[in-house]
Amino acid sequence: MIGESTKYGIVQRRRISEKKFRVLIRCFCSDCTAVQTAHICLLNRNTAQRYFAFFKRLVTHASLGERHQYEISNGVEVDESYFGPRRVRGKRGRGASKKVIVFGLMKRQGKVFTHIISRASQAEILPIIRQTVRSGSDIYSDGWRSYDALAIYGYNHKKVKHHENEFADGNNHINGIESFWSWTKHRLNKYHGFTRTQFAQNLLESEYRFNHRSDLHKQLQRCIKQDKVSGVI
Repeated sequence: MIGESTKYGIVQRRRISEKKFRVLIRCFCSDCTAVQTAHICLLNRNTAQRYFAFFKRLVTHASLGERHQYEISNGVEVDESYFGPRRVRGKRGRGASKKVIVFGLMKRQGKVFTHIISRASQAEILPIIRQTVRSGSDIYSDGWRSYDALAIYGYNHKKVKHHENEFADGNNHINGIESFWSWTKHRLNKYHGFTRTQFAQNLLESEYRFNHRSDLHKQLQRCIKQDKVSGVI
């Protein structure tokens, strides 16, 4: 018997073969929907959704754990992005209403970490950078004024001037974090809207999937094994 985790509030247990459980894991790692997975595994849709909810909780928990163990140094790209309605009349770019603002930091050729913020202000952004990025590191950003104080705190700040159509100049770019934004928005579009809490959970899941895109299956199996060892499953 494979049981769902009471640790994460899923108390009902189901009988499912080990073979189907392995297929469920592969489908989740391939980012199939629960409906698609139910057809593949010949399961009830609600059963697939319960297991997917369990897997999501495992990876979001692991994602939160990773950010407390990681300090980024050198080659760090920072940027904000706006998630929400595709078009809001009269509002564009920074400050667009009804959108969730997400700040991201990415180590080049490494991991990305995201934070939901209320405003793209210096007061909100700089503390996150100072807690996460080692002083003296090279930091790449666009020309948004909230980043202007980075040099004061000992960072080697390099700006990409998007307003002057300067999107990439040799090593001076933020292509990595912008690629993450594009990939995440494309991925989240399939959910057709969600609450703020659901958005936060899906953002964490996207972060973990991106950071472990080469070994997600292995990492999820490790998370499940740890949950079993704890006596929860």
